[in-house]
Amino acid sequence: MNTLRKFCLVACGAATLFLLAGLVMGRPALWQPVAVVGAVSLAIGLGAVRALKGYQFTAWILAAVVAAMLYPSAFLQWGNFDLRNKWLILIVVQLVMFGMGTQMSLHDFAGVAKAPRGVLVGILCHFSVMPLVGWTLTKVFHFEPEIAAGIILIGSCSSGLASNVMTYIAKANLPLSVTVTAVTTMVAPIMTPLLMKLLAGTLVEVKFLNLMIEIVKIVLVPIAAALIHDHLKRVTPVQFKVWIGAQIICGVSALLIFASHDSGWQATRSSAGRLALELVAFALGAVAVGVTYHQFARLFRRLDAFMPVISMAGIVYFTTVTTAAGRDNLLKVGALLFLASALHNAAGYFFGYWLSRGAGLDRNSARSVAFEVGLQNGGMASGLAGAMGKLATVGLAAAIFSPWMNISGSILANYWGRRPASPEKQSEGDRPLNG
Repeated sequence: MNTLRKFCLVACGAATLFLLAGLVMGRPALWQPVAVVGAVSLAIGLGAVRALKGYQFTAWILAAVVAAMLYPSAFLQWGNFDLRNKWLILIVVQLVMFGMGTQMSLHDFAGVAKAPRGVLVGILCHFSVMPLVGWTLTKVFHFEPEIAAGIILIGSCSSGLASNVMTYIAKANLPLSVTVTAVTTMVAPIMTPLLMKLLAGTLVEVKFLNLMIEIVKIVLVPIAAALIHDHLKRVTPVQFKVWIGAQIICGVSALLIFASHDSGWQATRSSAGRLALELVAFALGAVAVGVTYHQFARLFRRLDAFMPVISMAGIVYFTTVTTAAGRDNLLKVGALLFLASALHNAAGYFFGYWLSRGAGLDRNSARSVAFEVGLQNGGMASGLAGAMGKLATVGLAAAIFSPWMNISGSILANYWGRRPASPEKQSEGDRPLNG
């Protein structure tokens, strides 16, 4: 495998030479395919360099963007099948969230009681700094309404598991980071629609209830399924049999509700009633999926460790489709949108750290909060943009912001990791959650 990676690095170097030659000669037929080959080769080859291995996922994102920008039609439709199909995007994003959820535990939520001040500071900073900075940037750069709404959307989403990875590399307060990620994820169905309504309601139509249900389906349902799997690891054989029975009942119930789509949903006059019926179906499905996955995980012990790879593949997929769908818009505002993403991200780190210090948190905890504020859940933003049917506009910010967040987060995490915070007196609210 390492030989293949080294070969890909050589191929990337050769592709770069052909790319330059094609650009000089003005021959797109030469440099465009070579650019894709070079980007993919780099993504594979970085695994051979220990110091750069942490940037491999980011390289895959960049390769997806390059391919989608040069050959957009290849990533929009295959035959009669639309790759932007709302249900396909929903399933892919749910798979991404489920993969992230398998790396979470019910114990993560116990941290709220152990260090309430640190968690509270993290949550308040997260749902204030990024939405307001995003809103300010839309006013400064005068983006088109739907693109501006996308910037506010990604700023209003919960933090992602990338923040936990960066906190680990930085040797900061990992238990605090995990807890803040878990809690912001759970409160996102309320906070994200509220912030979108307040800050982006004049840019795009924001239906609070509809957006809340979409977040529940996209985020909470798959994570709930993963947490059911986590719970089943600790039950007795008798209790597990009860869960199997629950799975059968829930699976059948969910199928019946889906089967009644034409009659049941249409017969329900109020939109709230239809949304409630749909939510029940997804909730029942979460139980069935959680139990079924647990059974597979018992047979294949490394399945949990493999799920993050599936999550990353899902992120690459909807980044590719989003970029292809919004190619024309990106050609107009791509550079400006990238500048906005860099400023947005930097503001998250800056205010997250210094507001935490101002609130009395120790340096390690402040570093954790900086990552929690600066790194948003791009998958959630993309999923919501797809659900709104505005992947090519509202979804563009997530396609640009996500790669940069991974790059900047890795750089900052490695910088702090080489400069551990000096010990200092900690209050009870600041103390690491594991001790």
